[in-house]
Amino acid sequence: MPFSDSERLAASMAADLSWGNTPDRTARTAPARAALEAKFLREADGDPVRAASLRKAYYKHLALKSVRSRQARGGRGDAA
Repeated sequence: MPFSDSERLAASMAADLSWGNTPDRTARTAPARAALEAKFLREADGDPVRAASLRKAYYKHLALKSVRSRQARGGRGDAA
């Protein structure tokens, strides 16, 4: 079920307040970054070189999805 405009605005405001009250943003996001790195390492059977390749592929996939999304909205979809 999609959120209403007022629900989106309230959630955005709550997120801004939460981050505004966070003294150490890096420490707050450290567990998530460690978990993602562990996921890549697990998928690579413990091989850090392969894990690095999987990480690069993951972020390139996100970039590709972003380009396609911008193109679908009528944007140019390139970096220019």
